[in-house]
Amino acid sequence: MIKWFSDFSGKKLDPLDFTVLKTDMHSHLIPSIDDGSQNEEESIQILSELKKLGFSKIITTPHTMSDYYKNTPEIIKRGENGVIKELKRTDLEIEFDSASEYYVDYDFRQQIDKDRFLTFGSKYLLIEFPFLEEPKDIDDIIFQLQLSGYNIVLAHPERYLYYTIKDLKKFTDKEVLLQLNLLSITGYYSDKVRKNAENLIKEDLISFVGTDCHNMNQAKKLRECFTNPLWHKLSQSERLLNNTL
Repeated sequence: MIKWFSDFSGKKLDPLDFTVLKTDMHSHLIPSIDDGSQNEEESIQILSELKKLGFSKIITTPHTMSDYYKNTPEIIKRGENGVIKELKRTDLEIEFDSASEYYVDYDFRQQIDKDRFLTFGSKYLLIEFPFLEEPKDIDDIIFQLQLSGYNIVLAHPERYLYYTIKDLKKFTDKEVLLQLNLLSITGYYSDKVRKNAENLIKEDLISFVGTDCHNMNQAKKLRECFTNPLWHKLSQSERLLNNTL
């Protein structure tokens, strides 16, 4: 049963699915290569649920982290092909592509000028930061990435509690695009993250929305967004780029 929310005026909202987005550009649905889906059956179940939620295209983004998930473009693309074969076998009609979510660390920086990053759309590069502290020399890293032609997308900025909205505006001033996790607006991660998400939406700083879906429980919980006033407000933003992918 969908939980009802009221909008900011107190009026109940009708459920609004994710059809307006068309594309989810952040998830972890290639089996057994990171902390997301663990087998092809689970991947198909999650993709089926995401389709029911309104998505018609998924760009999945496995972690690439030097210490934990040493994924390469070859590993990821091989996994993508496996999922596509399973989609055809099960007759599940949803477009499936892949890129990666890159953890900004020393090894990442060494790869900037080697043209090995997996991107999506208009050379969009999805990056993530540590959750406990800001990465060192981030302004220089951003400059080097942009010099190499990448359009930077910062994953789930609302979850980096060391940043204020003012800090995040400095990123957008540098033409870094911000990607919000849909579950953040439900309080899934914490009340503080939810509040950060609310502030980002009110300031209209979000360019991409992602599910960051790792498992079936998260996929099902996304339905709670449908009557959430923050999702309704975000869905009306002219800044969102998901449906251009």
